[in-house]
Amino acid sequence: MTHSKRLRRVAHLDMDAFYASVELLRYPELRGLPVVIGGHSDGPVRDDSGQYQFSRLRGYSGRGVVTTATYEAREYGVFSATPMMRAAELAPDAILLPVDFARYRTFSRRFKQAVAALTPVIEDRGIDEIYIDLTPHPEPALELASRLQSAVREATGLTCSIGVAANKMLAKIASDLNKPDGVTILSDQDLQEVIWPLPVSRINGVGPKATARLADLDIHSIADAANADPAVLQKRFGTRFARWLLQAAHGHDDRPVVTDPEVKSISRETTFKRDLDVVRDRPELSDTFLRLCEQLEADLRRKDCRGRTVSIKLRFDDFSTVTRDVTLPEPVDDAAAIHGAAGQCLKRVTFDRRIRLFGVRVSNLHVRTDDAASGPSMQQLQFDY
Repeated sequence: MTHSKRLRRVAHLDMDAFYASVELLRYPELRGLPVVIGGHSDGPVRDDSGQYQFSRLRGYSGRGVVTTATYEAREYGVFSATPMMRAAELAPDAILLPVDFARYRTFSRRFKQAVAALTPVIEDRGIDEIYIDLTPHPEPALELASRLQSAVREATGLTCSIGVAANKMLAKIASDLNKPDGVTILSDQDLQEVIWPLPVSRINGVGPKATARLADLDIHSIADAANADPAVLQKRFGTRFARWLLQAAHGHDDRPVVTDPEVKSISRETTFKRDLDVVRDRPELSDTFLRLCEQLEADLRRKDCRGRTVSIKLRFDDFSTVTRDVTLPEPVDDAAAIHGAAGQCLKRVTFDRRIRLFGVRVSNLHVRTDDAASGPSMQQLQFDY
């Protein structure tokens, strides 16, 4: 007996405000309040009556960045990777909690095990998100997605949002359309009506810099990208990016759901508004260096990874680019260790021109297997070269 080939169905499951939601299970009295997790803060302490006393963002001093925030805090403009000092200005009365990665990893394992019991073909994309190949399952997508949500809720007490579409790119966009605790099913007919009106930055892989450069070409929505002149895109971005963007904007993505994905590297870089002098602009360079390392720490821990190779990238005012790297005896994921290794790389660079771009990368990645993290105080880190 022959069977007709089923249409491809891919789901993207994204836990809702994962770290914050895990903390709200521990501190249910904080539900409905703006809560920020990150920085280098102390945990709550009990008063004489046994009630927890929580720190507030007001008065925070330090160079940390926000790891995550509740939806109530996001309404104030506080999001992942927001500098803590800026978050304190935006939401001074928000509750501040320290990160607890060991606890988050425990809940991550629980929700993935619950999903795997129903749909075993899973691509792990980090501590709080996965792709799922639903193609082999005959039941309707909405029914299956609801069963997955129920299984996650039963295993963890947490909610998740799920997007189902013909490919990974569209599924990821869909999972973010009805948060929290939502399900979005996209059909081929939904591309122009649902996807095209969205900002082009919703396409995974179009970052802030590309978004700004596309805006210079009056390309703001996914529809704008889909209808852009290929020659104009190629001239501005090169053939590879232009071809990829046009394919993505038209909803095409042939990437399979990979059950054992290998993330090769994670990087952060910034292009300065003006070219910086290595001596006169040392404070700004030092702050940028630290911020990039802290953002990498947050990225690595979201991906539940550590890396052994740390690299730096510098582009000077004449557009010449140099890179240096060092491979460590043990993998690292904390900002201090990344900073120290990148500092070794900087010492191998001759600084005879102004700096236009600075970046830090961690590669040779491994899945994190323990909770150890150590290094110098964040306040001791500087741009040493």
